[in-house]
Amino acid sequence: MSQKNKINIGIVIPCYKVGKSINAIVDNLVNLKLPDNFFIKYIVIVDDKCPDNSTKNIHHKLLKNPKVITLMHKINLGVGGAVKTGYNFLLKKNVNFIIKIDGDGQMDTKHIKSFVNHAISGNYSYVKGNRFYNYETIKTMPLTRLLGNAILSFLNKISSGYWDIFDPTNGYTLIKKNALEKLDIDKINNRYFFESDMLFRLSLIRARVSDFPIQAIYGSEESNLKVYKIIAPFLYLHFKNFIKRFFYLYFLRDISVASFEFILGLPLFIFGFIYGVHQWNYFSIVGQQAPTGTIILISLALIFGVQFLLGFINYDINNNPNKWPQ
Repeated sequence: MSQKNKINIGIVIPCYKVGKSINAIVDNLVNLKLPDNFFIKYIVIVDDKCPDNSTKNIHHKLLKNPKVITLMHKINLGVGGAVKTGYNFLLKKNVNFIIKIDGDGQMDTKHIKSFVNHAISGNYSYVKGNRFYNYETIKTMPLTRLLGNAILSFLNKISSGYWDIFDPTNGYTLIKKNALEKLDIDKINNRYFFESDMLFRLSLIRARVSDFPIQAIYGSEESNLKVYKIIAPFLYLHFKNFIKRFFYLYFLRDISVASFEFILGLPLFIFGFIYGVHQWNYFSIVGQQAPTGTIILISLALIFGVQFLLGFINYDINNNPNKWPQ
């Protein structure tokens, strides 16, 4: 087989309280059947200062396999920090694609071949799982997680500019090594915002990103991610990323009509809304009808504000790197 057609794959598995499932995952990966030109060269297991020492549950025969690498954190950095440790290790190795799989047993290793084929056929730099394609899959998902992911997906569309991407917190991902080399890994969030922050960083280098339908496996392992606890901090981080993205793409790198649509539309809408509520409350108290001029002023501010913002959103949707010709 020619070296040109050989595809080397590196796997990263962050480990934290996954002792019940990690051995089965590593065993599946070691024995996974792939096409002749696909090779899993490294399985990097990163123990993120797990209090249960999850890696001790991996059978010693698996640990002796030369492709299985165990890295230990002296302090807990979070799931993102663990993945970044694996990424930095694999960046120094001869791999073409790096796939991240969670250690909780909710991701089917059979998707690895499909992820790689999808990335190659679609010329994608980043492929991520999406659990929302299949209705039967959605029915098995806890309601709180379903609603939480819907909210987070919408916030991520705004902050990253990937309006066609859903399920941003899904941890089953593939990235091309040459795309990862363009990212400043140290700046990516160390905690549960890692996957969402990755999409934001990828948008800045205009990388092509794609969802891939998968089915989550919900077993006995309890997820460390509590959706109700992360909504508020994620809202702040998404807002912060949107401001950065807007400045980078619409002022620093280029200035377009959309740049002015946003900076005009947002203040007009905020003014119209706040002033309108204030005037409605005031004239309700005094029992008088608001002057025609006041009503016209509020209406025009809201109408123009909404129109400018819709214009910006339409431009931003079409500015998605996934819409660009290959």
